[in-house]
Amino acid sequence: MPHYDYHCTANGHTLEVKHRMSETVATWGELCALAGIATDATPADSPVVQVISAAFVAGGSSSSRDAGPAAPSGHRHTAMCNH
Repeated sequence: MPHYDYHCTANGHTLEVKHRMSETVATWGELCALAGIATDATPADSPVVQVISAAFVAGGSSSSRDAGPAAPSGHRHTAMCNH
């Protein structure tokens, strides 16, 4: 399954998750459910946008180590993060 990075402008966090290409993720709540983490203080209906990294554009999968310059600045998480 491919890895995708999503950015939430409400909290400034970018989170990496794996899901099928046919799935869409539109909110922080959906993203947190996929990652298996709590939404914390961020409203679950806050919108998220998929971040296109240089690795993704080149045809590879992105990871927390290789996000390209297209990734927004801010706090970056992976599904393993406890934050």
